[in-house]
Amino acid sequence: MSKPMVKKTGRLLRREVVQTLLAGRGDALVIGGLGAPAWDITSCGDHERNFPLWGAMGGAAMIGLGLALAQPKKKVLVVTGDGEMLMGLGALATIAVQAPRNLSIVVLDNERYGETGMQETHTAHGVDLAKMARAAGIAQTFMVRSEADVSRLKKRIYSGQGSLFAQVKVDPEKLPLVLPPRDGALLKNRFRAALLGADAAHQ
Repeated sequence: MSKPMVKKTGRLLRREVVQTLLAGRGDALVIGGLGAPAWDITSCGDHERNFPLWGAMGGAAMIGLGLALAQPKKKVLVVTGDGEMLMGLGALATIAVQAPRNLSIVVLDNERYGETGMQETHTAHGVDLAKMARAAGIAQTFMVRSEADVSRLKKRIYSGQGSLFAQVKVDPEKLPLVLPPRDGALLKNRFRAALLGADAAHQ
């Protein structure tokens, strides 16, 4: 029996959402934004095609864009947080203009800055990132609040129908850390090797 994805509060559980989205991922390339999203993707397994960020706040979406443009035959999924996305809103316009068909941005929105004390972000006061993404020109934008929404989102991510942006409302729960390796060179080299072959990792 699968775990419930929604708390009694009505908010989605972030790790259950991520586990659902990454199940059966195939050879998809996954960027984990700074902090909790990096722990969330790692909680599903420390995968060689994961690139969790230990820094570069605000850069996850643009890293995903560069990867999607460089590897147009691969699915690229960015899993990041609302605080990190708010810091890199200009990325939405560039993604819309470039319009890679293989890029999906999923924002786990707990309305908090989880790494600095759980202060409220602007999304707690009505800022709608999905509408901002649509205004930038990303045609496929979603506000995700239910298990059914998560199932529909997963189908869209892996269908390759164009750039996609989803704001997933999740509970501001505190979870045990599931840390990826801290060695940046190791993360870079194993990701390159998984994508390009072992010889490329040391070029």
